[in-house]
Amino acid sequence: MKWAALILGLVLPGAAMAQQDNADRARAAMEMLQAASEQLDTAETARDRVRALTRTIQAFEEGLAALRSGLRQVAVREAQLSAQLQARDEEIAALLAVLQRIGAQRSPVVFLHPGGPTGTARAGMLLAEMTPALNARVSDLRRDLEDLQVLRAVQTDATDQLATGLNEVQAARTALNQAIAERTTLPKRFTQDPVREAILLDTAQTLDSFARGLSQVTADQTAAAPESLAGEKGDLPLPVQGVILRRAGTADAAGITRPGIIMATRPRAIVTSPVAATIRYTGPLLDLGEVVILEPQADVLFILAGLNVVYGTAGEVIDAGAPLGLMGDAAAENRRELSTDGDDTGVTRSETLYIEVRHENAPEDPSLWFRTDKDG
Repeated sequence: MKWAALILGLVLPGAAMAQQDNADRARAAMEMLQAASEQLDTAETARDRVRALTRTIQAFEEGLAALRSGLRQVAVREAQLSAQLQARDEEIAALLAVLQRIGAQRSPVVFLHPGGPTGTARAGMLLAEMTPALNARVSDLRRDLEDLQVLRAVQTDATDQLATGLNEVQAARTALNQAIAERTTLPKRFTQDPVREAILLDTAQTLDSFARGLSQVTADQTAAAPESLAGEKGDLPLPVQGVILRRAGTADAAGITRPGIIMATRPRAIVTSPVAATIRYTGPLLDLGEVVILEPQADVLFILAGLNVVYGTAGEVIDAGAPLGLMGDAAAENRRELSTDGDDTGVTRSETLYIEVRHENAPEDPSLWFRTDKDG
């Protein structure tokens, strides 16, 4: 499948020029993409396609992140080589002048010294000692120039692959939206009372007050949420690939502290459920953009705020890894995604996802639930 072939191409520049971890990330992404492609080929229902397309998008995001990082390191190495060559301009010019002077004079008298046989012998000894050094300098210069040419070729090729990958991942997102629309109804634990929900939305002034009132808007509950996550607490994956901008309780520039964490993500990044859960709410809320609230166990809520597109409805039971929605700003993706800035700089991560955990209606530090020691 062409997506698998593309990730194979993503591996090559990263493995050759970037750090080994970037090559490993790209290879892992390739394996994820191949597995997702096989699932797509055998998918018989919309739910199967949703699952396969979600993994496809995640694999693309991981592979493209590895390629961006490798491309940035290629650019850094090229800049280093260019600076070294510029700093040695005078030395290189003098070396080339000497080589040209020697090469231009073919007459045997060029090896004679005006001081006679003794001077000629001494000059010969000096030349014999200088020749290896000159050859070494020439070899170093040739190697640097060749490396520079290779780096520039890799940059051009990797940039083309990155642009192709961005087109492919956008196509996968479009296909995911279609598969979500065609998906049959998921199992439901309850139905949401639309009147009570509308009243809660109208009266809630804060995220805290909305979360506290959620338990009052359900009807026809058929089953309770699981009692516990069976040892998964503290080891849950983050719901989106990104970097943590601000941890729980850390004040922002305005001095405001929040009980949750804020993650910076790339435009249109996919957000997935970290665990099997019941959807308690999806939709716009206050000034937080689109919000998804999950109930992974009794009396525990995961609140994800700041999405642009959300999937699912209240009461549905979803599996771990199920797509919850997409981050926004597609226009920014076209403008910035080709940047060679590294993943850790946050330059291309223009979107932010707020993650809050509430246990028995009291906020808890998300780092107690998620693996936050490594960015997603």
